[in-house]
Amino acid sequence: MRILVMCPVHDPRDARIAEREIGALLAAGHEVTQAGPFSAYAARPRAGVRAIDIPRSAGRRRLSAVRAARRMLRREAPRHDVVLLHSPDAVLAAAGITHPALVWDVHEDTAAALTMRPWMPRPLAGTVGAGVHWAEGRTERTRRILLAEHAYGDRFHGDHPVVPNTPMVPEHVPLTERGRVIYVGRLTRARGGDELVALGQRLAARGIVLEVVGNADAEVADTLERAQERGWIDWRGFLPNAEALARVEGATAGISLLHDEPNYRHSMPTKLLEYLSRGVPFVSTPLPLAVDLAERSGGGVIVPFGDVAAACETLVALDSDGSRRQAMADAGRAWVSTHANWSVDGPSFVRQLEEWSRG
Repeated sequence: MRILVMCPVHDPRDARIAEREIGALLAAGHEVTQAGPFSAYAARPRAGVRAIDIPRSAGRRRLSAVRAARRMLRREAPRHDVVLLHSPDAVLAAAGITHPALVWDVHEDTAAALTMRPWMPRPLAGTVGAGVHWAEGRTERTRRILLAEHAYGDRFHGDHPVVPNTPMVPEHVPLTERGRVIYVGRLTRARGGDELVALGQRLAARGIVLEVVGNADAEVADTLERAQERGWIDWRGFLPNAEALARVEGATAGISLLHDEPNYRHSMPTKLLEYLSRGVPFVSTPLPLAVDLAERSGGGVIVPFGDVAAACETLVALDSDGSRRQAMADAGRAWVSTHANWSVDGPSFVRQLEEWSRG
């Protein structure tokens, strides 16, 4: 197949887009073109991918980026067997474009996610959410739908295939060690950026380093920079997914302090699966799927929302109890290997696109 993967919003190095899905397509021998805001993110495509640079769609000024994406789609879509879209902006850009295998990969609760954006006026949130649900119904009638979570199916009338956002599980990983807790992912207030800084200060006083890997939104960037200067955290900025997960290996634990937001209640925090896949237990706030994962896998501990003291004490306890820590890491990794492994889900994703291409 010739596949066009397009998203004007996300970093082209996004783990689901570049590492998992494009990686699986390349491994299966297909030709991939990726259209994304490479220049805006100072990003390069992965080897073997033809890249098309398009403007980034961000904030309230998105129309020009959507128009540019639309011009690109009109030119490129007929040259490809499958067009895979990765954001509502991409779907909007494809409005009116006819293609036999145009697919929307739904990997967030779009309406809930929009209400969390700092540029979204609060009085408009309800109206925008209703508009998004209407647009999703319209899109379902003319496009293929691929879901990253079973729970997302409630937003659509028909049944659509689910390709979970699962990690690759390495054959071997090192044992956990003392003295280093890690966070991997984008940094915002809703994702616990402020709590991470407070946690880093407490852990530093106990001789434990909090390593932070990921880009920060403007709302928390200054706070993180000051924490870095004071030695409370070791902030490494953005790293490609493979490098970020290599940093996870051997850590004491992985941390996730997501807030209780609608967009997070129906989505598995992918970082928790990634921590477990690299042989590291996790500490998380009590979002429903995180609680379920901790119970099923035996690899996680749940702490209350916003309770930095509880998170600190939990991590200190894991740091001091090597037997418990390693037992949790082993149990979690075994569960992920069996139940949440991209080596299984990746080929299923490729087979689904192949079927739609033939159809």
